[in-house]
Amino acid sequence: MGPYHPECPERLDAIRDRLIASGLDDVVLHHSAPEATREQLERVHSPSYIEMVEEASPSTGIHYLDPDTALNPDSLSAARHAAGAAVLATDLVIRGECSSAFCAVRPPGHHATRTRAMGFCLFNNVAVGVAHALQAHGLKRAAIVDFDVHHGNGTEEIFAGDENVIMVGTFQYPLYPYSGVNPLGPNMYNVPLPPGSGSEAFRAAIITRCLPALEAHRPEIIFVSAGFDAHREDPLANLKLTDADFAWVSGEIAKVAARYAQGRVVSTLEGGYALPALGRSAAAHIRVLAGLEPPQQRWSAGVS
Repeated sequence: MGPYHPECPERLDAIRDRLIASGLDDVVLHHSAPEATREQLERVHSPSYIEMVEEASPSTGIHYLDPDTALNPDSLSAARHAAGAAVLATDLVIRGECSSAFCAVRPPGHHATRTRAMGFCLFNNVAVGVAHALQAHGLKRAAIVDFDVHHGNGTEEIFAGDENVIMVGTFQYPLYPYSGVNPLGPNMYNVPLPPGSGSEAFRAAIITRCLPALEAHRPEIIFVSAGFDAHREDPLANLKLTDADFAWVSGEIAKVAARYAQGRVVSTLEGGYALPALGRSAAAHIRVLAGLEPPQQRWSAGVS
């Protein structure tokens, strides 16, 4: 994306290095992501939008779709593979080949709407996975948990009003993309948090707003937009979460999945721009989803 851009290749290196250093790399299965097909992308994006991205892909240099979102000659292929990772992960967990999957991908996806690239995102990876679970595998109820520090406006726009899908999540507000305060549909459970909120406010929001919605929906599969930019070390926001918060919320998601979804969780990387914190937080998330660390006891304000 050019020098000094926060959505940089080193993000995936930070996760890979942490998995190796922690020993996780040896105990999880690795898969190479295929490219998403045109049919899979068109479930959530308009044909004209996909064609626009394809036509805008440069042969040399960098082409900006908006001030934050750029294409280099390899970006289109990377975006197709990132969406394809969500498809493959969905296939793996539904076929029972693994109980959960984490997609370490770039570019992220949750800001991409049906017709617009924005916020570093080209194709909405998690939305592609959800649509695949419903349309290719015939599941009836899917849930999305988005704990990125930025509101997943694209995912909300794609699934607003879809009774088969609910989306729950926390995000800092006000902050880019300055949306989410007024949900677009009754299936959207958005919890904006003011800057500096920290662990207590985050965990209380998950317990009082997000988990009851998940329980009521009884999802057959849970997707996670796993953004780690709410970490206190991250330069792009100010929610002050810790590694332990990401491990905790991962455990809460895993418990809901165990009750209703045969443990099926598909998580895909969104934000996270402080590289050491990104590596640690992603490893903590993966460790819990892989069942290598027992979920922490339910926490509530003043009570553990």
